[in-house]
Amino acid sequence: MVDFPEKEFVGGDDKFLIGVGISNKHVHLTQGDFEELFGAGAVMTPGKPLSQPGQYAAEQAVHVVGPKGCINNLRVVGPARSYSQVELSQTDAIRLGVAAPLRNSGDVAGSASCVLAGPKGYLILKEGCIIARPHVHLSIAQGAALQLKDKDTVDIYFNGKKKAAYFDILVRVGDEHEADIHIDTDEANAVALAPGQKGLLRKRV
Repeated sequence: MVDFPEKEFVGGDDKFLIGVGISNKHVHLTQGDFEELFGAGAVMTPGKPLSQPGQYAAEQAVHVVGPKGCINNLRVVGPARSYSQVELSQTDAIRLGVAAPLRNSGDVAGSASCVLAGPKGYLILKEGCIIARPHVHLSIAQGAALQLKDKDTVDIYFNGKKKAAYFDILVRVGDEHEADIHIDTDEANAVALAPGQKGLLRKRV
């Protein structure tokens, strides 16, 4: 039986309470793949800034096609990366008919394939279609304050409308990170979470 740490939400050390960022489906693209979809010399147009420093929802979007369906206007998240990756929820993957594996972001080797279509062309993404594992972002200073380092794991507890816990969650610590818990829309809806609600971190030992 899990001992839910309810008292720590009201009487504990609040430095371990981190806000939730609900991650909707989106795509990361290399510059080459971006130009394949939007034309030679095209560049991403920054739109809404995201929680992680330097990242943004670009003005551009693509269509994602799978064996059973299509998702239109999937937002491109910039800036360009060294690999292309489509991040879906389980519901999205079922809708498309793709066997997207549960992976840490960036672990795309041997993952699912799909077709991406843009206004100037299309490409077959041979791998890169995943369901991203829940994870926590921390800056170096925040990690040091919590005695957490990159690739440590934590358990996260939510004390909202539905009490819930996620176990063995990867922590990413780095210069380009800021405190945030990233879960997808399926995970958030299952436990009635809202953006900005806080989760309690407990380091795994």
